[in-house]
Amino acid sequence: MIRSALIVLVSLLAACANLDKSQLDTGMPGLNVASAALAGGSPEIALRVTNGILAKQPNNVPALLSQGDALSALGRLNEAKASYTQALVADPHSAMAQMELGRLDLRSDPAHAQVLFLQALQHDPSNTTALNDLGIAYDLQGDHANAQTAYRKALGTDSTMRAAEVNLALSMALSGQAPEAVRLLTPIANAPNAPRRVRDDYAAALAITGDKAAAAKILSANLTPDQTERAVQGYGEFSQ
Repeated sequence: MIRSALIVLVSLLAACANLDKSQLDTGMPGLNVASAALAGGSPEIALRVTNGILAKQPNNVPALLSQGDALSALGRLNEAKASYTQALVADPHSAMAQMELGRLDLRSDPAHAQVLFLQALQHDPSNTTALNDLGIAYDLQGDHANAQTAYRKALGTDSTMRAAEVNLALSMALSGQAPEAVRLLTPIANAPNAPRRVRDDYAAALAITGDKAAAAKILSANLTPDQTERAVQGYGEFSQ
């Protein structure tokens, strides 16, 4: 059960990564088209555009990043990793390349992801996305104290960063502060049009406090009874 609970946690935290791709808008017409295609849910178009640019400019770092994003969206993760790695070779100071490589490693090797996020922060110390992702890497290794420090640093720079706020609450729940986490998440999860992932996070915090009935009620809106039971049991593993 611990293994399944960890898988649940990875899914929750990864869902609260801040996926801002606005850095790809460089003013280059082709890359603007690729950025718009990614934002519009058309990674195939973005990939064709970036492939065309890279055929003429193989070391164009923004194009390599965009290519990696498109490949990642298409589930072609090994190819995406190759694109980000090539971008980092072309520009060893590219915080975005380090961050994207770190995100690809989060599930399989959070310790290495942590190293990459720290490297990105050396080049851009106030990067709130990198701080949030660093917190996730710490949490997935059980280092909740450092995770919460990273989330709070992100919120200190941008107090409206919902991903960091939600991840902070989850981390608190995992480190024996579940009631405080529930109080933090309650207004967020009950807000009009709150995303499903936030409601799922709220359910996780409730289950960790022992309120499995309330957690099941939230989860049952989108899961089958069997899926709901397994999810609540998985979250409950972290109450020990």
